[in-house]
Amino acid sequence: MDALHDSGVQMVQYLQTSYKSSQDLFMFVSFAADLRNTFFIFFPIWFHLCESVGIKLIWVAVIGDWLNLVFKWILFGQRPYWWVHDTDYYGNSSAPIIEQFPATCETGPGSPSGHAMGSAGIYYVMVSAILTIVLKKKESAIKNWFVRGTLWTAFWAVQVCVCLSRIFLAAHFPHQVVAGVIAGMVVAEAFHHIRFIYKASLKKYVYTTLFLFSIALGFYLVLKSMGVDLLWTLEKAKRWCARPEWIHIDTTPFAGLLRNLGIFFGLGLALNSKLYQESCQGKQGRQFVFRIWCIVISLFVLHLFDSFKPPTKVEMLFYVLSFCKSAAVPLTAVGIVPYCVSQILHQQTKKNL
Repeated sequence: MDALHDSGVQMVQYLQTSYKSSQDLFMFVSFAADLRNTFFIFFPIWFHLCESVGIKLIWVAVIGDWLNLVFKWILFGQRPYWWVHDTDYYGNSSAPIIEQFPATCETGPGSPSGHAMGSAGIYYVMVSAILTIVLKKKESAIKNWFVRGTLWTAFWAVQVCVCLSRIFLAAHFPHQVVAGVIAGMVVAEAFHHIRFIYKASLKKYVYTTLFLFSIALGFYLVLKSMGVDLLWTLEKAKRWCARPEWIHIDTTPFAGLLRNLGIFFGLGLALNSKLYQESCQGKQGRQFVFRIWCIVISLFVLHLFDSFKPPTKVEMLFYVLSFCKSAAVPLTAVGIVPYCVSQILHQQTKKNL
């Protein structure tokens, strides 16, 4: 395994040396691949254009990231930025020097890559959805082949960029990002065959949220009672990160878990609320103008909403507020904003009459 890690460090060095001028691009790609953008950007757009795709995005993102957490706890994956300092592999010789960046110091285990897994799952869903919509029209075989080839080429181009960015930043080894891409595609393909998610009741959302949280917490507590600390990576990050301010509590395993479960729970509340039923499921919900306004206003409100950062001094308070903030995201995009838009359009219609 050390030899595999060493080859990964060599690739990190090669990218950082040969493509140093592309640092800002790699930083942007890593930022864009964060699941937060799925929740705050892709979800409101897709939900109001094609509701089923929006719902699938949330399920794939949440379940995929939960599986990613479980895999990370099982596989105990290292990260390049701490492994190169912590290993005995280099003996008395000097360890390779790799550069760190503000996005380098992730605090969880490294395998598989969460960014690669999330990006692969989300883009797989979106590409599949676009293909389903576009190929509904009966076109020539050549044109269908061209559309498929173009979209899947774009998909793989995005995945390659995400993988290279995570390696460049010394956040992951090559085998970890490859494993992440494969796992993300498997999760997305699995949900292509699961239909109950589109009509799930609030009770199912609540039970699923509690189940996912209980399994993760139970797994952590059982192994901790056996002397296995699943948060062993926190000490590694704090010890070897170049700057303490680059370590953020929102990259810890439980922060990600509660953030995702908050999104999931909020979606269940929104889809089963009267606000959603009276707006999106009414006559106006089928109007193009209504949907466009919902997208524009949702993106604006969620952008403002994302600027609120829960205080980090009290860890438990941070987790609670993160859950609540996340739950409010789908509730806003699916319930509150559509209801307000429908009321405004309804009042304008009355005035015109």
